[in-house]
Amino acid sequence: MKDERIGWPAYFMMQAAMLASRSTCTRLHVGAVIVKDGRIIASGYNGSVTGTPHCTEVGDLLIDGHCIRAVHAEQNALMQLAKMGIAAEGAEIYVTDFPCVHCTKFLLQAGIKKINYLRNYNNDEFAMSLIKAKNVALKQVPLTQGDVQLVDFEKYVMEGN
Repeated sequence: MKDERIGWPAYFMMQAAMLASRSTCTRLHVGAVIVKDGRIIASGYNGSVTGTPHCTEVGDLLIDGHCIRAVHAEQNALMQLAKMGIAAEGAEIYVTDFPCVHCTKFLLQAGIKKINYLRNYNNDEFAMSLIKAKNVALKQVPLTQGDVQLVDFEKYVMEGN
């Protein structure tokens, strides 16, 4: 009998995509999950510092073309691990968009051993060289229509809301 379930890489990437729907960034919605030994150990999405106004409420705070109001999804996921006292060493990350150079440095410094991403996004040359120098695996994980169709969303939608 053929296994009709979604594969693990697509499953984790779909979790990251779902998290991106919580983003309060007006420019790009990004989600990330950190996985260790086949289990999600942390997650994050991009948005303002907890308890402060969101870009969706007050607008972007742009300096040199970058919004400094937002904390990146990867950063939020790593900080969640830090708050819980869990090491990222040896884990992998699934992120909807290729990490910026700063997030790449944080991920490598934290001990992430594999970066899985859905979409290319301003892939930085220096970030790529760091990934290669640290011998960190890098893989683009596309989501297909077939992956999405394996999830029967209609059975989870309640009638009459």
